[in-house]
Amino acid sequence: MIRTIEIQLPHHERGYHLVTAEIFNRLPQLPEVGLLHLFIKHTSAALTINENADPDVRNDFASFFDRIVPDGAPYFRHVYEGDDDMSAHIKASLLGASLTIPIKGGRPNLGTWQGIYLCEFRNDGGSRRITATIVG
Repeated sequence: MIRTIEIQLPHHERGYHLVTAEIFNRLPQLPEVGLLHLFIKHTSAALTINENADPDVRNDFASFFDRIVPDGAPYFRHVYEGDDDMSAHIKASLLGASLTIPIKGGRPNLGTWQGIYLCEFRNDGGSRRITATIVG
């Protein structure tokens, strides 16, 4: 069985947002065993899995990525949509557009302290679309 659905996440402000429940609550019944593939359909936001308990993780992500890829760097040429344009694209490429999560017992099989983050790199990114593909 292969099934694909589209998930629309509402606008999230710039930052790193735990969206595990938002995504999982929109999934259909999952097979007993399989894979869940999530793909964000944007070039200025990313998905990643990381620690879901300490909110400082979000601040540390922002501090790190804003330092290595600053908005408005004078060497960026692709700035048609503002100072956060090219930096958002680079950050999205560094973290990636997709995740694959095993399914076990009819549930996504994340670790105890793992959560899915929407990494929003634009000051006004709008809503974001994710394609979820379920294989089982």
